[in-house]
Amino acid sequence: MTRQVFQSPLFVRQKGRLRKNEGKILDNAVRFIQAQPEEGEAKKGDIYGVYVYKFKMLKRQMLLAYEYDDTRIVLLTLGPHENFYRDLKQYLK
Repeated sequence: MTRQVFQSPLFVRQKGRLRKNEGKILDNAVRFIQAQPEEGEAKKGDIYGVYVYKFKMLKRQMLLAYEYDDTRIVLLTLGPHENFYRDLKQYLK
């Protein structure tokens, strides 16, 4: 069973800032999450229920935050580690 993938408005803005070759790397990461959403790291505390998948994008480690259930995956935000969790908490409020 494949889950539908939805994008938050914040994720859409961040994705729009990427270069073409970075977009292809992101697409591969999203396909991986769609196939195996449990592979991301489950978060605790303020962002309980959010999973974070880490991947390389042109020598840089990127983090992709998402939530999922049986039928869908919601891509929340994307970015480097710097201020990632602070911005994610602020977005979820």
